[in-house]
Amino acid sequence: MKDGVNGVALGVFIFFFLAVTVMGFLAARWRKAENEATLDEWGLGGRSFGTWVTWFLLGGDLYTAYTFVAVPAAIYAAGASGFFAVPYTILVYPLIFTFLPRLWSVSHKHGYVTTSDFVRGRFGSKGLSLAVAVTGILATMPYIALQLVGIQAVLDVMGVGGGENTNWFVKDLPLLIAFAVLAAYTYSSGLRAPALIAFVKDGLIYLVIAVAIIYIPIKLGGFDDIFASAQDKFTKAGAGSLAPAAAGQWGYATLALGSALALFMYPHSITATLSSRSREVIRRNTTILPLYSLMLGLLALLGFMAIAAGVKVDNGQLAIPQLFENMFPDWFAGVAFAAIGIGALVPAAIMSIAAANLFTRNIYKDFLKPDATPEQETKVSKLVSLLVKVGALAFVLTMDKTVAINFQLLGGIWILQTMPALVGGLFTRWFHRWALIAGWAVGMVYGTAAAYGVASPTQKHFGGSSKEIPGLGEIGYIGLTAFVLNVVVVVVLTFVLNALKAPAGTDETSPGDYTADAGDPGVQEKLPPATAGAPGGH
Repeated sequence: MKDGVNGVALGVFIFFFLAVTVMGFLAARWRKAENEATLDEWGLGGRSFGTWVTWFLLGGDLYTAYTFVAVPAAIYAAGASGFFAVPYTILVYPLIFTFLPRLWSVSHKHGYVTTSDFVRGRFGSKGLSLAVAVTGILATMPYIALQLVGIQAVLDVMGVGGGENTNWFVKDLPLLIAFAVLAAYTYSSGLRAPALIAFVKDGLIYLVIAVAIIYIPIKLGGFDDIFASAQDKFTKAGAGSLAPAAAGQWGYATLALGSALALFMYPHSITATLSSRSREVIRRNTTILPLYSLMLGLLALLGFMAIAAGVKVDNGQLAIPQLFENMFPDWFAGVAFAAIGIGALVPAAIMSIAAANLFTRNIYKDFLKPDATPEQETKVSKLVSLLVKVGALAFVLTMDKTVAINFQLLGGIWILQTMPALVGGLFTRWFHRWALIAGWAVGMVYGTAAAYGVASPTQKHFGGSSKEIPGLGEIGYIGLTAFVLNVVVVVVLTFVLNALKAPAGTDETSPGDYTADAGDPGVQEKLPPATAGAPGGH
C-alpha cells in the first residue's frame, strides 16, 4: 500500500463522484411527471423505463460495489469455489423469465408497488403480506451496509481518512459526505436518480474490467503464470488445488442454486423490474442480462491476479482495490475506484427506496394509516428511505465489517423463504395463506438457528452459510435446506387446511391479470407526458 494519500487517484475519483451527484439531482427533471407525489412516480420512476434503462438499472441493482470487491476477494481467499456467483447468475435468468412478466402484469393492472402488495391481494392476508415485508426490509438493510463497506474499502486504499489512530470523525468524514450526497439526491429524485447514474456506473465497470483483463495479465507474464501462482499458493496452504474438493461440491452446487432462487426475491430487484413500461421489456431483459454474467466471470479472475501480483492484505475485501492501485497508473486507478464507488451508490439508492416502499405500503398504510393519501405515502417513503440509509451507515461505523457480511449472508437465507408465497402465488391459488405463513416461519427459524451454529476460525456464530444437510450428511447451503422445509410445511398444511375448509381469503386478481400488458384494454398506461428522445424509449 502506498504511503499517504494518492492525490491523482483521489482527484479522478472526486471528479466522477461530483459528476454523478449532479446527475442524481438533475434526474428529478428527467421524464418529469405532472404529479410526482405518488409512489408510482417517486418509487418506480413512473413505471416508464424502456429496455435499455431497465437493463442498466437492473444491472446496477444486481452487480454492486460489493460484487466488485467480494467475488474476486472470495477467489483470492478460497480459490475457484468463489466462482459460484457465475453459475448462479446464469441460472437465474431462465427462472425469472417464467415469473417476472406475470408479476409485472398483475402489478401494473392493480397498481402494486411491492411484492407484499401482490401477496396481500392474491391471498387476502395482511399477516402474510407483513411477513414478506418485514423479511424484505431485514434482508435489505445489511445489503445497503455492504455498499458503504465497498466505498470505505476504496477510500482506505487511496489513503483517505488517516490511520486507525485518527479521530473517528475525521477518519469517517469522506464516508459521511458520500452518504449525505446519496441521501439527498435519492430523497429528491427517487428511482430516477439511480436509473440515470447506472449508465455511468456500468460504463465505468465495463471499461475497467476490459482494461484489467488485458493490461494486468500482460504485466504479470500471462495467464499461465497467474494460474501457476494461484495453484502454488493454495497447495502451500494445504487447500490442495484451485478447484473445490469433492467434499465441497454439494456446498458449491446448493449455494449456486439457492442464490439463484433468492436473487429476484430481494425487494430492490422487484422495484427495478416494476419500473419498466411493459412486460415485453422484462422478457427482453431476461435475454440480455446474461451479458453481465460474462463480465462477472472476467471480474472473478482478478482474484487470481491479486495472488500473482503478490497483494498482501489483512482484510480480503481490500485485495482488488489494492491490486488496482499497485498495477494501474494513478489516474486509471482513480477511474477504477470511481467505478467501485459509484457501483455502491446506485444499488444503495434502489435498496433504500425498495425498503421504504415496503414499510410505507405494507406497514404504514396497512396497519397504521389505512386512509393515507398518495401524497402522504410518498412523504413517508422518502423519510423512511433516509432512516434506512442512516441505519446502514450506523451499522458500518459501529460494527465490525464481518458482522455486516454475516448479516448479508443471513439475509439471503431469509429472503429465500418468501419465494413460495411470491412465485407460488403467481401460478396457483392452491396454497393456503396460513400454510404459507407457517412454512415461512419454519424456514426463518431453521435458517437462522442453523446459521447461528456455524463457527469459523474468527468467530463462534454466523461464521458461514453452509452446514450439514439433515438426512444427507453432505454440507450444503442452509438457505436451500430451509427453503425445502418451508415448501414441505406449506404443501402438507395446505392439504390439511383445505380439507378442514379453513377460510382461504379473497383473491382480488383474475387469470387475465397475469398476462395483461400496458396497452391492453382496462390497463392504465403510466407514462410521463413527454418521453420522446429519452434514453430507453422505443
